[in-house]
Amino acid sequence: MVVPEIRSARCRERVWQDAVKGGSVLTTRLIAVSLVWAALSGAGMGAETPFVAGTAPDSRPEGAPTITETAKDSDWYAEALAGVEAPYPYSLRFLEDQGGWFTPFTRPGMTGPYDIREMH
Repeated sequence: MVVPEIRSARCRERVWQDAVKGGSVLTTRLIAVSLVWAALSGAGMGAETPFVAGTAPDSRPEGAPTITETAKDSDWYAEALAGVEAPYPYSLRFLEDQGGWFTPFTRPGMTGPYDIREMH
């Protein structure tokens, strides 16, 4: 416990007694909250370790969902081609192979003068 410099011996003795007796109400509450948290979290009860994602990035866990097909309807193409005028350039044919993964092309980018597709 860090005790500020106290010049009076009487005050110094009172601060020391408060610390020895259990401290302030704040200290008592902190200890109570810590004990409740430990009891509710099951700490030290031999509970099984929960699954933590990312510990084996080269393999998928058993029973993990797998995306096998991505449905691209007219709404998806309208969003992906927003701000691009027909005839569409050949460079946008990658959209036909676009899967369910993230692509920045279907999301709004920077604002202001850089928003050439007017997606904001």
